[in-house]
Amino acid sequence: MEPRMKNPAMTIPGAMDALQALSKAVEKAGVPRVTLELIHMRASEINGCAVCLDMHSRALKKLGEKDERIFSLSAWREAPYYSDAERAALALTEAVTRISDRAEPVPDAIWNEARRHYKEAELASLVMSIGTINLWNRINAATRQISGEWTGHMVAAQH
Repeated sequence: MEPRMKNPAMTIPGAMDALQALSKAVEKAGVPRVTLELIHMRASEINGCAVCLDMHSRALKKLGEKDERIFSLSAWREAPYYSDAERAALALTEAVTRISDRAEPVPDAIWNEARRHYKEAELASLVMSIGTINLWNRINAATRQISGEWTGHMVAAQH
């Protein structure tokens, strides 16, 4: 397997720095790091982004997450391993990632449940994190970026 091109975020001067700065700003809003990694991984499952799945599963392991929580993420509704706040974030992630799948892209019930668990800055962090991971998924899918050991080095460099 070969990528179609070098990652666009690394091709355009300043793009990678801007995306990393956005991620760092979003992380400061108070949403637990594990929750952010779970939503990144869930959106990546939906979008079929192997690079991001590899990277975020490694990040979750590095944060001490149990295999059960990583392996059962795609079935989070049926799995007993997630808190109510995490479930609200995951439901929001699915709605925002699948924005064109329904007439009301993010139903009030999903939004209100997320709002019940997160303050406004945290909700902003969730929405921006979901948008950002969807951008990464689309960049990687469009250019057929290849996963591999380098993702582990990226995780190590980020934390």
